[in-house]
Amino acid sequence: MSAMQGECEVSWFSALCDDDYEFLGVSDPRLRSSFAHCRDIALQAESGGYDNLLLPSGYALGIDTTAFAAAMAPLLRRLQLLMAVRVGELWPPQLARQIATIDQMLQGRLTVNIISSDLPGERLDSAPRYRRTLEAMTILRALLGGEALDHRGEFWQFAVEPPRVAPVAGRCPPLYFGGLSEDAREAAAQGCDVYLMWPDREAAVRDLIADMRARAARHGRTLRFGYRVHVVVRETEEAARRAADRLLSRLDDATGAAIRARSLDSQSAGVAAQAALRDGAAEDGYAEPQLWTGIGRARSGCGAAIVGDPDQVLAKLEAYRAMGIEAFILSGYPHASEADLFARHVLPRLPHAPLSRA
Repeated sequence: MSAMQGECEVSWFSALCDDDYEFLGVSDPRLRSSFAHCRDIALQAESGGYDNLLLPSGYALGIDTTAFAAAMAPLLRRLQLLMAVRVGELWPPQLARQIATIDQMLQGRLTVNIISSDLPGERLDSAPRYRRTLEAMTILRALLGGEALDHRGEFWQFAVEPPRVAPVAGRCPPLYFGGLSEDAREAAAQGCDVYLMWPDREAAVRDLIADMRARAARHGRTLRFGYRVHVVVRETEEAARRAADRLLSRLDDATGAAIRARSLDSQSAGVAAQAALRDGAAEDGYAEPQLWTGIGRARSGCGAAIVGDPDQVLAKLEAYRAMGIEAFILSGYPHASEADLFARHVLPRLPHAPLSRA
């Protein structure tokens, strides 16, 4: 069944990792990551009607994701949280207890974004790092499903009972995961529920979905697909393009390069692909109609935005839905005001709801 025939999950983004600007690359004390600022973005997303909210995680930047999720749980009534966890930094049984506890606090509305991280200050090669990530996902599924575990893996060895506290649904919350390298794709095919992609040309998105479906099928599994992208929506295309250009109006190349280099994922295959998309774009920064790569000049990771009037932005999202995308994770600058613009101009026209957990 095409995703066009059903609902899609629409998430916003709370800037826990010092990634909120009026002008990209220009630090603004009002927009620095703090509990109050990120809380306000979360409350804006809930009141705006979004289904979920990505809480990113970085060791060096911003504030702690797990602590923030726990603090927000009593303040939210409907919104899901997509909590990013850096599995290389955490002992899986303790992480399982944290996930179960926060899911209880959210009354079953927690989802988890798995990040294949290193330990702070250490570096593990790609292949073993992704094997460790897959091992962690396997452990989490077992413990959060209530299984006692005598685990003798490559990276962890322990015998442990499941934590007494359990997720509301009695099983592991959905695991969202992204990565473009061969090692990342294989880990995703075997371990995650929702495979996340960063922006690319439509043909490349279609090819990646086909590849990941085939990989998952070889392991007797199916995947759902998510798309992480920025948005700049205004009442007219001209106004949207002006707003995009304004974001870059105070950025110099040296500052942009420094911002990209300090990210923990700056050497990844996904970041390299975003750089290639940017390098191959037209002189105005557009890789194809409505897909603007200027964002990537001032951030590592997801580096492109859908730019246009409400009809154009909606049409672009619908094109992705027709390919099989069922979850969108959106953001914009500044995050609170762009969340409001998208919620007013586009969100009511998308059939959306949290992804089913069947």
